Amino acid sequence: MSLKIRLTRGGAKKRPYYRIVVADSRAPRDGRFIEKIGSYNPMLGKDDAARVQLDLDKAKDWLAKGAQPTDRVLRFLDAAGVLKRDARNNPNKAQPGKKAKERAAERAKAEEAAKAASAPAADEAAA
Repeated sequence: MSLKIRLTRGGAKKRPYYRIVVADSRAPRDGRFIEKIGSYNPMLGKDDAARVQLDLDKAKDWLAKGAQPTDRVLRFLDAAGVLKRDARNNPNKAQPGKKAKERAAERAKAEEAAKAASAPAADEAAA
């Protein structure tokens, strides 16, 4: 049985509230879980101490038993100093997509053609 430490969503529409739980990885997101080990309220300010509440002892116990945290929970555990999160690097994220590159090439070609069309007119005016 593969265990995950993950978030389950609660709260009303447009007012999210999450519980940090240990669950079987096959269970639905908001479904059956084994134990609740904390909560996360994204509606609170980032500097608010009640934004993330986590029972670190329980989290350490479950990590020792082989539970794998999700990316968001790993951020919480890293902030608490329980687990180290590796920095991610995606250098291709900032590069434009295929269509954007094609549009940029077409735009550059059109500008070049416009310069070539205006250059003879400028030469005739100078003569």
